[in-house]
Amino acid sequence: MTEAELKDYLIGHFPQENKKCEWKGFKSLKHSVNGKEGEDIVSYISAISNMNGGHLIVGVEDKSLDIVGIQDFYNYTTTNIKLKILDECSNLSDENFEIQEYCTQDSYKKVWIFHIPRHTFRLPVYAHKKLWQRVGDSLIKMKLSRLDAILNEVRKSEDWSAMTVPDASIGDLDEEAVKKARIEFVKRNPKYEKEEPTWNVSKFLDKSKLTIMGKITRASLILLGKEESEHFLGSFVKIRWNLKTLDNQDKDSEIFSIPFLLSVDKVYNKIRNLKYRYLRDGTLFPDEVLRYEPFNIRESLNNAIAHQDYTKGARINVVEFEDDHLVFSNYGAFLPKSIENVVMKDTPEEVYRNPFLVEAMKNLDMIETQGGGIRKIFNYQRKRFFPLPDYDLSDQRVIVTITGKILNEEFARILIKNPDISMEEILSLDKVQKKEMISEKELAHLRKLKFVEGRKPNIYLSLQIVAPANDEELKGQYIQNRSFDDKIFKEMIQEYLNKFGPAKRRSIDLLIIPKLSTALSDKQKKNKVTNFLSALRIEGKIRSTGYGIWEAI
Repeated sequence: MTEAELKDYLIGHFPQENKKCEWKGFKSLKHSVNGKEGEDIVSYISAISNMNGGHLIVGVEDKSLDIVGIQDFYNYTTTNIKLKILDECSNLSDENFEIQEYCTQDSYKKVWIFHIPRHTFRLPVYAHKKLWQRVGDSLIKMKLSRLDAILNEVRKSEDWSAMTVPDASIGDLDEEAVKKARIEFVKRNPKYEKEEPTWNVSKFLDKSKLTIMGKITRASLILLGKEESEHFLGSFVKIRWNLKTLDNQDKDSEIFSIPFLLSVDKVYNKIRNLKYRYLRDGTLFPDEVLRYEPFNIRESLNNAIAHQDYTKGARINVVEFEDDHLVFSNYGAFLPKSIENVVMKDTPEEVYRNPFLVEAMKNLDMIETQGGGIRKIFNYQRKRFFPLPDYDLSDQRVIVTITGKILNEEFARILIKNPDISMEEILSLDKVQKKEMISEKELAHLRKLKFVEGRKPNIYLSLQIVAPANDEELKGQYIQNRSFDDKIFKEMIQEYLNKFGPAKRRSIDLLIIPKLSTALSDKQKKNKVTNFLSALRIEGKIRSTGYGIWEAI
């Protein structure tokens, strides 16, 4: 092509700069491939890939599309520059990453077009160890919202639960489970109350969206299948209940197979949902409640069933601990962006892993599908003044922990005395009672409400809100929380070594750690002692003689 023809070609195929297309002059490639971050080729490739892929045209004037050509290639060719870019851009796929060269016949100007693939599923592309994106025709460092969108992508794939099982029939369904399903269906869909008794089993299954045109689906077998029909699904489609002692030893266990519609109740009946007696505080506390709200148990278990990634070949687990907490776990990433979004904004999930199964469970009144189920769990914990549920979403699993007792009496009293406190504020307070990190914004807000005292990381719930003036025990705990000045601890260590001679680190720990703030974790207390010893060493007051032994100077 002539220069004019090439320009017409580029205008026709890459007419404007946007998040999918960029033109750059880059007459010299020596410092343009991996040069100034945010302005070089690898930065643009990272940004374009992190959107939906696109093209980078090099050797063409920005905006005007005048062809200037690459004049200094340094030592790059279309082959070795590809290897260089793949090495510099972490996570960039080599599939469909191509570089085309065009040379004008009349002016001998060379233009390279980089065809950049979309980032790999849930893997953003880095350049200079940073993430980049496009906003219109601008290149910027990646925004958190774009990173969230990539990390929480849902692969468009076939719904495992909707697949029909050709060799299965209505005879492979449990009669008792079908009867219960009909009762629950009418509860959820009262408009069919008069009509439902006239349906045969096949019509009911289609109406409740358990089957497809009379064909048995995996979802219908999961919820209603006979135990002996589990071979249609795989022996892994089970729920395991396990009781553990205080020292994490197995005490009892049982495995439940399909039909899950009935197994949920069997698992529920295994859990020892004993009464919890509150410490009386005037008339503020009720006498007793169940440790676990029944809805919380069933909703957590049903959510695990609905969102389990059955392709992983793993069981759903329910672990009951004797120290009064339950742990539910299932395989599969949590699809909403965050628990906070679900709880705070009451945000319904936009995508489900097993949409067919979820729809069937909704029709049988097993789960909520408008984001309300998880929020209800949080509110039931709030009403009991118990810790809020913990969600561990790491390692492609969802692990939910529900505690059946008061963890921190100060937390409970704040909730009792402030019934209008928001869920957002309770989430922050819950982090404090669990000794988790909170943001500066959260801390400032809690200070404004006078709910906390102390300095990060030693934040604790405030005495003036939670303790009556004559509560001597809580006053003592308040003093414990505040701890002593660092200077006092350093003097104690120095005096100990002067009086008793060289001492091992363990002896120093035994001297100091019991006197540190109860608001500190064990790890934080250990770090405190380490800091005291380092400070004294730097001040020239003590020294280490090796093997963890310290002595005064």
